[in-house]
Amino acid sequence: CPWQGPFHELTVHEAECTHPTKTGNELMEILDEMDQTRKKEMQLYNSIFSLLSFEKIGYTEVQFRPYRTDDFITRLYYETPRLTVLNQTWVLKARVNDSERNPNLSCKRTLSFQLILKSKINSPMECSFLLLEGPYDDVKINPVIYHFVFSNENNETDYMALPIVDSVECNKLLAAKNINLRLFIFQIQK
Repeated sequence: CPWQGPFHELTVHEAECTHPTKTGNELMEILDEMDQTRKKEMQLYNSIFSLLSFEKIGYTEVQFRPYRTDDFITRLYYETPRLTVLNQTWVLKARVNDSERNPNLSCKRTLSFQLILKSKINSPMECSFLLLEGPYDDVKINPVIYHFVFSNENNETDYMALPIVDSVECNKLLAAKNINLRLFIFQIQK
C-alpha cells in the first residue's frame, strides 16, 4: 500500500484500506504501475545528467509578474522581465488555465509557459530547457525537459504545461506574492 501519513492516523487507514482484500493479480498490476513510474523517473534523471555534460549550460532565477492586456475578458497572464542566459536575451510568459475564458471562476488551476528569444541570432539555436521551483519556494514541480530550435523567424515556443504536481500546488504558487522559478537552458552544439 502506498499510503503515507502520520502514525496516529495509521489505525484509521488500516481499517479503511482496500489493499489487504486485493487479489494477487490486482496487486501485480499496482506494482507494474509503480515500476513504470520509477522507470520514467529514471529516464528523466538520466536525461538531465546527460544534459549536464553539454558545453553550454545556463540558468537563472526568474520572477513572473502579472500583466494587463487590452483584452477585456478576464484572463490571467504573467511575464518575466528580460533575462540573459547563454549570452542571449529571453522572456518567459505564462498563462493560467491555458487562457480559458474565465479562469477566475474555476478552482482547478494549471499554468502553461512560453519561452521567447528576444535576441537576433546568426544561425538556428537548438536548445533543451526546463523550469524548476526556485530556491525560496516549496511548490512541487515534476521536471520535464522541453526541446526547441530557435531562429529569427521562429523565436517563440508554443505554450507548454508547467508540470506542477496538482491544482493545489498551482493555487499555492498563484497565491504567493511572487512566482519565483529557476530556468535552465542547455544549448545543443552541432
